[in-house]
Amino acid sequence: MQIKILHTADWHLGKRLQEASRLEEQKLVLEEITEIANSEDVDLVLIAGDIFDGFNPSHEAIELLYKTLRKLSKNGQRPIVAISGNHDSTQFIEAPDPLAREMGIFFYSRYDSIIPTGKLDSGVEVVASDKGFVSLKLPHLDFPVRILLAPYANEVSLRTYLGEGDRENELRKVLEEKWTGLAKQYCDTKGLNLFLGHFFFVKEGTTPEKEPESERPILHVGGTQALYTSNIPSQIQYAALGHLHRYHATTKSPFPVVYSSSPLAYSFSEAGQEKQVVLITGEPNKPVDYKPIPLKQGRKLERKKFNELDTALKWLEENPNCFVELTYETENSIDAATRKSLLQAHDGIINLIPYIKNLTEDANDELQVEDLDKDMNSLFNMYYKSEKGQLPNEELMSIFREILSQDNKI
Repeated sequence: MQIKILHTADWHLGKRLQEASRLEEQKLVLEEITEIANSEDVDLVLIAGDIFDGFNPSHEAIELLYKTLRKLSKNGQRPIVAISGNHDSTQFIEAPDPLAREMGIFFYSRYDSIIPTGKLDSGVEVVASDKGFVSLKLPHLDFPVRILLAPYANEVSLRTYLGEGDRENELRKVLEEKWTGLAKQYCDTKGLNLFLGHFFFVKEGTTPEKEPESERPILHVGGTQALYTSNIPSQIQYAALGHLHRYHATTKSPFPVVYSSSPLAYSFSEAGQEKQVVLITGEPNKPVDYKPIPLKQGRKLERKKFNELDTALKWLEENPNCFVELTYETENSIDAATRKSLLQAHDGIINLIPYIKNLTEDANDELQVEDLDKDMNSLFNMYYKSEKGQLPNEELMSIFREILSQDNKI
């Protein structure tokens, strides 16, 4: 007997694209995800963090979450396990847990939390739990589903709940030892063993995947670099991750370590990406099967560059259902008549950027359109050098990274 699991992440409910609301698109794509879960007869749903886009979500975003989870859980018949990401408030995510748990919806955000054991009215049973771990028994399955829970944790949380570890290798070691200890205690071959996490994972020795523009970087959580896929215990059969917004498997061996992608494109660095959810089919002591399922709802994000008004207007007319970052090549600046024509031609132009031809050599160090793809650390380096004539030292960069990691936590 096999279990079907749906892996999704990075909903970012309430997120805007500058001034443009995405709430209606989010409603549509979450309905699509629910339809996929129903049509595929999914037994369990995993949500790998960044449920909301901020620590104080709007009433509309909260309402959308609860209505979606009620439908996605089939009124409590299909269990859902959701962890917090770096955009979520740990207190806010776990606040509805006692009530949600009665419907088989398990929120987890703090490493010191333990999900209570016991059987629900639906027949779903929490057969074992620990700090960072839960084991579920579904009534129609003859084996348990074990899940190592690894929500995002800032430096303070990591030190409080996981012990000291302020250097990158020490932190990796602390997390690996914690996860390995849980796996040895609970994850034998008689159940399906999963990992649910919201961290930046890479395969050791490879170039890290670039974090999207819309994400607060967590490359330097508590002073650490990215975690390694080898830090995840060998007993695990599938690692369901959130944070990076592009679907990809960081590694496929000895088990898949997969980012499901966000359901919508949330920054222009994601232009052209196909958004997905992942369907997993598994059973104890065997490799899992998994496949991405494309999502079709929501406006696409496009980055376009033009040097003729007629060509730009024709493309805008032919592509109405998208958001656009439009770069217009010009000798000096975009004149008022051209700007008006472009903005009136399309309601989805988010950025209208002049690209000045024939810049002098003196402009080489100034911020260019191409620089918009760079991460915050690189942009800070460029800004500091332009102001001070030299790069910032490591102490200042460390302070800057700490500010980034604590963004909006006040």
